[in-house]
Amino acid sequence: MTLIIDPQNSGISGNMIVGALADFGVDFADLIDIMEHYGSYFGDIKVNITKIQKSGISSTFVDVKCKDKKPLKYIELIKILDSIEHPEVNEEIITFSKKVFKTIAHAESHVHGTTIDKVHFHEVGAADAVADVMGASYLFHKLGLNKVKVYGMPVALGGGRINSMHGKLSVPAPATLEILNNTPTFGGPIDKELATPTGSAIYVNMVDEFINFYPLLTRKHTFYGAGKMELSFPNVLRIVNGTSSLEQENVSILETNLDNVTGELLGHIFKGLMKHGARDVSIIPTITKKNRPGHLLRVVAKPEDSETLSEEIIRETGTLGVRILPYAHRNIAHREIIPSEVEINGINFEINIKVGKVGDEIISIKPEYEDAKTISEKTGTPLKDVMDDAIQVFRMKSIKLKN
Repeated sequence: MTLIIDPQNSGISGNMIVGALADFGVDFADLIDIMEHYGSYFGDIKVNITKIQKSGISSTFVDVKCKDKKPLKYIELIKILDSIEHPEVNEEIITFSKKVFKTIAHAESHVHGTTIDKVHFHEVGAADAVADVMGASYLFHKLGLNKVKVYGMPVALGGGRINSMHGKLSVPAPATLEILNNTPTFGGPIDKELATPTGSAIYVNMVDEFINFYPLLTRKHTFYGAGKMELSFPNVLRIVNGTSSLEQENVSILETNLDNVTGELLGHIFKGLMKHGARDVSIIPTITKKNRPGHLLRVVAKPEDSETLSEEIIRETGTLGVRILPYAHRNIAHREIIPSEVEINGINFEINIKVGKVGDEIISIKPEYEDAKTISEKTGTPLKDVMDDAIQVFRMKSIKLKN
C-alpha cells in the first residue's frame, strides 16, 4: 500500500490530520478516550468527532475544546508524557509523538535564539496540541500506516497576518516556516493561516518523500479531515491510499556540455562514471555555444552519489560546471535475476536472465550480456542466437510452471 497526504487545497493542522485518519473508519470512542486522556494532563479538554459536509465534501471533523493549565518547557512536557499510561498506547506511538514535539521544539528554539531545553512552548504545552499529536500518532500506527510508503504533496500556507503572543506576524508563523524548511510549500490561496506548527510537525514526521505530482496508483481510496474555518472552498485535508504496481525511487540527473573532449576520453569517462556508482550514462551528440559540435553528457545517479560523480566529471573532462537536477521521480519495474540453462551445440550452459515485472505480469526477458557473450565465444555461436535461444527456453519453462 502507498499513502499520499495532500495539503495542497487548505493546508494542514493537527485536527485535520486526525480527522482524515479517523475517516478511514476507526472507533471514534477509543480515539476520543486517548486524546482526552493525554490532553487532560495539560488542561481541561473535551473532544467531539463527527461526520460533516465541508463545502459538499463528506469529511470527519475533530473538534477539540480546551483550557490550558500553564505553559510548559519542552523537557517538562516530555517528562509528563513518559509518566502517562494508556492500554492502547505502546512505546512506538509515544516515541513518534515525542519526535513530533521535538520537531516543534527545535523550530521554536531556533526562532527565539535559545536552546531546546530552555524554550517555553505555549502551543506544545496546550492540551489541544497534545491531544492532536497523540491522536494522530495513535491512528497512524493502529492503521499500520507507519509501515507503508508515505508521500507528501506541497503545503498551502495561506497568507496575510495573524495575531500572536509577540504581536502581529505574517503567515506562515515563524515556527511553521522552520518546520517546513525542507518541504515544498506555496502561499495562498487566501489571507488566512492554513498551516499550523502542530500540523506541520506531524506531517513532516509522517512523510517519507515529498513529491509534486501523484505517483502511479490503482485501487485508490480517499479520506478527508475537515478544518474549523468556513472558507469559500472545501477546507479539508485529503489522504489517499492505494497500491502501486511499480516501484519508485528518487534519482538526480547530472548534465554538462562538452565541446573539446575526444572520443577516447568520452569512452573512458563512461566506464569511470559507472564504476563510481552512476545508474546510467548517456552521451548525446549536440550543438553547443558558437555552433560548435559537441556532446551532452547525462548521468542518472542516486542523490547521495551526486557530489562524488560531479567531481569525477569535472576532474576527467575539465568542464567548469555540472548541472544537477535533484530528486527526479522515476517509476521502475520490479527486476529479478533468475538463473537458467540453455543448450548450445549440444552443451548445457548456465545463463542469468533479467526479468522485469509489473505486479505478477512479466513484461521483459533479457539474458545477461556477459553470460551470453561468454557462451558465444566458447561455442562460436552468434551472440544474437545465444540470446534468442535463452529467451525461448525461459519462456517455455515459465509456461510449464503456470500450467
